[in-house]
Amino acid sequence: MVIDSAHCLRNIQWRASQHCDLPQINVGCDVGQQGVFQCELIVVHCVSLPAGEYGTGAPSRLFTGTLDPTVHESFSSLAEVRVAPHVFIDRNGQVEQFVPFDRPAWHAGASQWMNREGCNRFSLGIELEGTWESPFAEAQYDALLEVCTALCQRYPGLGPNAIVGHQEIAPGRKQDPGPYFEWPRLLVPLHRRLMRDSDQNNTNLTQE
Repeated sequence: MVIDSAHCLRNIQWRASQHCDLPQINVGCDVGQQGVFQCELIVVHCVSLPAGEYGTGAPSRLFTGTLDPTVHESFSSLAEVRVAPHVFIDRNGQVEQFVPFDRPAWHAGASQWMNREGCNRFSLGIELEGTWESPFAEAQYDALLEVCTALCQRYPGLGPNAIVGHQEIAPGRKQDPGPYFEWPRLLVPLHRRLMRDSDQNNTNLTQE
């Protein structure tokens, strides 16, 4: 996967969401670079609407503000909710993007990481279709690895040590992605990819 100069993944489904802050550009910031918002953390979430049901399209409608709260009784509490991740990955590994990576998306809520409050200000949110009480799909791990690789290659503040679950930044309030999320399936191959790329870059510099 490749991230373009507009901070969007290429060749994936784009669904614009207004559930984000507008970007603030530093004076003299080059095109394609980040402005005031600098991502330093990736937060992994999970969601299913209705709970435990997949392929409904409801999460995407929630993220774009088009979810009809009368369609299902469990949606009534979501009528005034304004939330969106940067990226959503469904059970088949299909990727949708809702907010460019140079804007703070409203995904974390009340949160703290490394004694810093309000993680929306410096993090990227990735939602997996699922529940914290059940395993995730193979295709989701594959897609998540591709997305995280692209993010870490594009933004120098990111790396395997800066990827956390929602429950880690909002303990007691959130439980996702939960005990069934297999962190080694993401972090081990991600670390290997980034180390390989680093070694290749060093080799190229030596040969120049």
